[in-house]
Amino acid sequence: MAGVFANDSEQIDRRTSRAICDAVGERLQQSLRPEPRLTSHLEHLLDELKKRDREGGSH
Repeated sequence: MAGVFANDSEQIDRRTSRAICDAVGERLQQSLRPEPRLTSHLEHLLDELKKRDREGGSH
């Protein structure tokens, strides 16, 4: 593969094409990475904080 055509008059060399592909791949890995699940204990604590915030911070 000599190059990828951006339009009819411009070519991207192999090194630039590879760099673009690598950058896109890294971005996809970051954005598609599954979000870590919280433990049930942490979820419970967060629910408690939300509940207290709704109640005006009273204990």
